[in-house]
Amino acid sequence: MVNRTVPLRGLSLLAPLLVLGIVLAGCTTTPDPGASAGSGSESAPAPALTGEVDAVCDNTVPGPAAPPPDAITIDPAVQGDLVDKNDGNPAGTTFWLASGTHTLSDGQFAQVEAKDGNTYVGAPGAIVDGRDKNQYAFTTDAENVTIRHLTVRGFVPPQDQGVVNHNSGNGWVIEHNTIEDNRGAGLMAGASQQVRGNCLRNNGQYGMNAYQAGNGIVDLVVEGNEIVGNNTEDWESKVEGCGCSGGVKFWSVDGADVRDNWVHDNRGAGLWADTNNNDFLIEGNLIEGNDSEAIFYETGYNVIIRDNTIRQNTWVAGKEFADSGDSFPIGTIYLSEAGGEPRLPARTDRIEIYDNVLEDNWSGITAWENADRFCNSPSNTSTGTCTPLVSSPSECTQPGIASPPRYDDCRWKTQRIDVHDNTFSYDPSVVGCAEGFAARMALLSNYGTYPDWSPYQESVVQEAITFRQDNRWYDNTYTGPWTFLPYDTSEPIETAQWQAQPYNQDPGSTFDGVADPGDC
Repeated sequence: MVNRTVPLRGLSLLAPLLVLGIVLAGCTTTPDPGASAGSGSESAPAPALTGEVDAVCDNTVPGPAAPPPDAITIDPAVQGDLVDKNDGNPAGTTFWLASGTHTLSDGQFAQVEAKDGNTYVGAPGAIVDGRDKNQYAFTTDAENVTIRHLTVRGFVPPQDQGVVNHNSGNGWVIEHNTIEDNRGAGLMAGASQQVRGNCLRNNGQYGMNAYQAGNGIVDLVVEGNEIVGNNTEDWESKVEGCGCSGGVKFWSVDGADVRDNWVHDNRGAGLWADTNNNDFLIEGNLIEGNDSEAIFYETGYNVIIRDNTIRQNTWVAGKEFADSGDSFPIGTIYLSEAGGEPRLPARTDRIEIYDNVLEDNWSGITAWENADRFCNSPSNTSTGTCTPLVSSPSECTQPGIASPPRYDDCRWKTQRIDVHDNTFSYDPSVVGCAEGFAARMALLSNYGTYPDWSPYQESVVQEAITFRQDNRWYDNTYTGPWTFLPYDTSEPIETAQWQAQPYNQDPGSTFDGVADPGDC
C-alpha cells in the first residue's frame, strides 16, 4: 500500500481473504546428491552460504521413513485418503503421509480440514498435490496444528488467499516443508506461528501472506527459510496499484522475529511489512536479487534491522523508475510512513538499522513520509485504517486534527530512526549507472496539497521529517558514487552538504570514491 507523491500502489484491504470456499529463480545451490526430499536420506542440509544462511530448497530436512508411534498412515495410492482419515479421527491425531504423491478429490473445495492439535508429517518424498484443481490444502481455524516434511504444490487459491493454514489459525508450526508452484500465497499465518526451515518457492503471489482477518497477529517467527521466486504471476502488473506481491507480506503483526532466511529472486519486494506492524526484529538474513525493495517497512512502528547481508536488490524497479524519468529515490531498505513510537510496547521505541552490509543494490535507504497520507485522508491507501493511536477515522477530521494530540496521532510518522555502523557499497560496473537515479540515500517528503482541509499542507511535513523528527545517520561506511536526497527530490547533494548544516547527517562516517551528484 504505497504512497509517494501520488498513490502508486494502493490496496483495498483484503476483502477476498474473508471468503472461505469450504525473472523466476530456483535455489541456486547444487543439492547434495541423496539429500533431496524423495531420496530417504538422513544426510544433513546443505552447508551455509558464505557463512550467512542455509540453502533450504532441495535440501529440506527429510521426514521419518516409518510412521511415528500411534500415527495414522496415509496411503498415496488411495485418492482422498488424507481427507477421509482426517475427518474420521479426533483432534490431536498424528498422520504420517507415506512416500509418493497424495491427491485430494477432484472438487474445487476438496481440502484437509485440520483439527486442534493435529500433526501432519511426511515420509521422504511425500507430496500433497492440488493438481491445479483444488484451491486449498490445509484449512479451518484449528489451533496448534503441526505440518512437517511435506511438499505442497499445485493448489490454486484466489488472490490474497493461501494454501497452507488458509484460515490463519493460531499456534501452527510449519517446519521443513517445500511449498511451491501454487497460485495465491503458499502459506498464511496466525498468532504464535512458527515457520522454520521451509522452502517457499515459485508461488503465484506470495511465499507467505501474514494476515489474519479481524485481528493483529502476535508473536510470529520466520526463521531459516528459503523464500525464492515468488510472485510468478506478477501481480503488480495484473492489478495496477494492488500492493499485493513479494516474498513475504506482513499485515498488522505485533511481534515478529525474521531471522536467518535466504530471501532471493522474488518478483517484487523481498520482505514487505504493511499497515500497523510493530516490534519486528529482522536479523541475520541474506536478501538478494529481488526485483524491488529488499525490506519495505510501511506505515509501521518499532523495528530492529541488523546483521543482514543485502545485495543486488531493486535493480528491476530502479531501472523502471529511471527509464520513466521518475525521480523518486526507490530504496533497497524503504521506510514509508514508519517510525519509532514509545507508546507502543516493543523491544525498541525506534527504528534501528545497524551492522548491515548493503552491496551493489540500486540504492540505499529511503526514509519517506507522504504529506498527504494520514488517517481519514483520501490519499491513505490503507483503506479505512487508522494509526493505533486513534480509535476511528472520525477522530481525524477538522477541527480536532488541527491541534495536538490528533495533529500528531492521525499521522504515520517517519521518525526516531537511527542508521549507523552499516556498510554501503555501490559499484557502477556491477549495477550500471543511471544519471541522477541510482546510489542515493534519502530523507524526504513531498509538498502537502491534499485534501483541502489537511493541516499538513505546504512544507510542514518536509520540515518535520528532515529536521525535527529525530532521524539520524552516523558512523557508516560508504564506497562508491553516493549522493543524498534530503527534504525533497529536487536536487541530490554531495557528501559535504549532507554532513553540514542544516542536515548534520553522517557524523563519524567514512566515504570512499563519492562522485559528484548526478554521476549515478
